[in-house]
Amino acid sequence: MSRSGGTGRGWSPSGRVIARGWGPGSSTGSATTGSTRAAGPLRASRSGLSRSRTGFGTRRHTRRSPRSPESVTASSLRGDSGRGTLLFSRSRYCNEGRGPNPTWASRRKDHDVTQPHLLYVAWGYPPCRGGGVYRALATANAFARSGWRVTVLTADRDTFDRYTGTDPSLESRIDPDITVMRVPFEWPAQDADIRTYSWLRAQLPQAWHRWRGLLDRRSFPERGYGPWRGPLERAARSIHAADPVDLVVSTANPYVTFTAADALAKDGVPYVLDYRDAWTLDVFSGRTLTGRWSRIGRWEQRLLAGAREVWFVNEPIRDWHAARYREVADRMHVVANGWDPDLLRSEDRSPATGRSEAAEIAGVDEPPRPRFGYVGTMTRMVPLTELIDGWELAKRNGSLPTGATLSLAGYLGYFAVPDPQMLATIERGRSFGVSYDGPIAKNDVGAYYADVDVLVLALGAGRYVTSGKVFEYLATGLPIVSVHDPRNAAATVLRGYPLWVPTDATDAAAVAVALGRGWQLARGADPSLAAVALEFAEQFRRDRQFAPRLRALSDISPARQGTSG
Repeated sequence: MSRSGGTGRGWSPSGRVIARGWGPGSSTGSATTGSTRAAGPLRASRSGLSRSRTGFGTRRHTRRSPRSPESVTASSLRGDSGRGTLLFSRSRYCNEGRGPNPTWASRRKDHDVTQPHLLYVAWGYPPCRGGGVYRALATANAFARSGWRVTVLTADRDTFDRYTGTDPSLESRIDPDITVMRVPFEWPAQDADIRTYSWLRAQLPQAWHRWRGLLDRRSFPERGYGPWRGPLERAARSIHAADPVDLVVSTANPYVTFTAADALAKDGVPYVLDYRDAWTLDVFSGRTLTGRWSRIGRWEQRLLAGAREVWFVNEPIRDWHAARYREVADRMHVVANGWDPDLLRSEDRSPATGRSEAAEIAGVDEPPRPRFGYVGTMTRMVPLTELIDGWELAKRNGSLPTGATLSLAGYLGYFAVPDPQMLATIERGRSFGVSYDGPIAKNDVGAYYADVDVLVLALGAGRYVTSGKVFEYLATGLPIVSVHDPRNAAATVLRGYPLWVPTDATDAAAVAVALGRGWQLARGADPSLAAVALEFAEQFRRDRQFAPRLRALSDISPARQGTSG
């Protein structure tokens, strides 16, 4: 299947993504291609956005996606109402030269029945932006390339457009054999459109938020995400009924995705829980968030007890869970994030000089202008103030050349709207060469690194914190200056990297010293040292992190073929 034609915003590059709807009067749903067909509560519409309110702030939507030629009404989206609507997006891409895509059910019959069927469940999946989406994308792709038939169950694009922001370039990296099924997701607490607010929310916002929190946790104990349980479970059962699932991999967070695995476990389908981080552990403070016999604790015990495997991103988080749930410890594994070879090609780099390309070509001297860079999502846990203060101090005391600049790229906060407090902090450093360059599309991250002399790894404190970005940094072969607690799990990953500059503390003085050492290391580095750095990074390739788990799951076969689930 060709991926030609570029990546249009809001479109999947895969011809496997189809329009599909389930609703009353449809046992397994009707699949369509080329248009959206009414099926139960789904109906095609070309009207604009209209809303009506029901009760205290619960509303029905008529959505018009700015990225789709069709508009679909999704009524009664409350997951706790028992009437959830499932909406799936159509693809811009077809099987070129062979006409439109076949329907989901018939296409599944055409597959090699000896291939096991994986249901991969993730709230965030392309075009969602965010740290977890890269792991989700890579996991599904790894299974598809290992001979599995993969169906991804995720939230609809409108969710990411409205709440988190998107990176459409990621969709071009979805394996063309993967089927993506999208379930609508409502997040009333994050809705900033005051025209939709009920009387209670407008007049008594604190009371409304308390009521909303209780409603969210009614069916599953996770604020904001709990109502998604119903639609998610119904989607999983319908997929299983149409094409029996042989393994479920559910990735957090949110942890409501685990309920899809739990639903199919009742039919004997094995499942893997990819925790990534932790549900009942605060990875920054190390504090236990809830007791084993709390509602969350009971859910966690039951889910872990039934899992074939449980994955975590680093050893400290895995060890904490193994000590807490000893009966499941032998099924807990570390699957580190790693870096993606297709995004960052290992190639020799010349030593950083901080001189412009024109000066390098001409062989003339000019004042050094090294560029330091940070790329990734910045939250209030990141020591941004300390970084800016340290940068200013390093410029004042001469640790850095006057022409040095610091580029900060990525989202400010978890949502689409930048955090104003963080913006103000960055603005304070503008006169000292600090700039905010906004989000970088994943496809463009390699070009960003190529224009940087020294990388800055700023992370929140905590021995359980790794960050997926550390692996990508390693793959560049550039000097890395750590601006984080030296006890962070990221330090374990970096130990042995020849171009690493650790810090003993995160105060301005320590950061200034580290930044100065980073520049000296970059200026004096030679190609042989850069080659050693790149070789060190090879062990952290993402495909090598997945390989042991794929081998361990290779004994699963499509034993349920021909059953109805």
